[in-house]
Amino acid sequence: MSRQIRVAASVLTLFLLSGALPLPGQQKPQWLPGQMGLNSGITPSPGFSYVNISVNYFSNAFNGPNGSAIPVTGNYNVWAVENAFYYVPDLKVLHGNIGMNLLLTPATGSLDADVPIQNPGIPNLSAAAGGGGLADLWVQPIGLGWHLKRADLQVGEAMMLPTGRYTPGASDNVGTGYFGNHLLSGTTVYITKNKGTSANLFTDWEVHGGRPGTNGTNKTPGQAFTMEWGLGQVLPLKKDFSQLLQIGLIGYDQWQVTANGGTVPIGSTNFTLPASLLPYYSVHAIGGQGTYILPMKNLTFYVKGEHEYTAYSHFVGTTIVFGGVWTLRIPKPAPPKT
Repeated sequence: MSRQIRVAASVLTLFLLSGALPLPGQQKPQWLPGQMGLNSGITPSPGFSYVNISVNYFSNAFNGPNGSAIPVTGNYNVWAVENAFYYVPDLKVLHGNIGMNLLLTPATGSLDADVPIQNPGIPNLSAAAGGGGLADLWVQPIGLGWHLKRADLQVGEAMMLPTGRYTPGASDNVGTGYFGNHLLSGTTVYITKNKGTSANLFTDWEVHGGRPGTNGTNKTPGQAFTMEWGLGQVLPLKKDFSQLLQIGLIGYDQWQVTANGGTVPIGSTNFTLPASLLPYYSVHAIGGQGTYILPMKNLTFYVKGEHEYTAYSHFVGTTIVFGGVWTLRIPKPAPPKT
């Protein structure tokens, strides 16, 4: 056995025995959790809708595969301003509303971060932070939504196209570098007859294509599943219900559910490792949401905050989301009867 083979075998054995080396690997999937929360099952009314989702994720900690913190330096900070454009025609398909949307996302920070290994082995989170620019393009060509008596439901199929800047090993990446297919669902169940109290659940199952890495390596990130949930209560701010306040408890849970494919480099050497041996990641958060609703103006503003209370092979941080929704209804609704 040559010396090079013996060294590679030793490195691989050390990895398998420890299970906690800060080796590089996909630590965040394409879906940024924290975007949904309350009202996740509601499809916009027929017409054109603009949705602003401004997301800030900040972390200065990282947990290893066993859920314990590992020593790190620096901060990982992402700003993403998602601009979603919805179109819902005034027609019924399978007794529901058909819709489609497109997201344009200027961002600062890498939306899909690898934690780099750094001699003497303490990862620097700032090195994974990336640059600024237009991130990958989100396209949802088909979605269906149903408005039922005590629930709102929606399902959809979306794609993440790797249009954002990505170069293997670069420090200014803003795109993910790989294609993603997303199967979506949203459910809002009204617990009370007046629909003031609701339970909400959103899910996203994402399947990924491959992307190139450094030193001639490549990786197909494992599939990921995201669940966002919320319990909300609507309170009238005016007796005529022209202004409403919705408050609630929200949270998210995100898991890697299948192994990575391909190979990844080990540190700065020429050795490679099967990506399937990298530990799976998961993260879990809880927080709150406040929403200000102007029903007659088809206008909504909201703010959300969620803190990650545990994670495995993943950053541990805080997500702040704020923005608004405006709908140009086509056709215009009939005026209320007096």
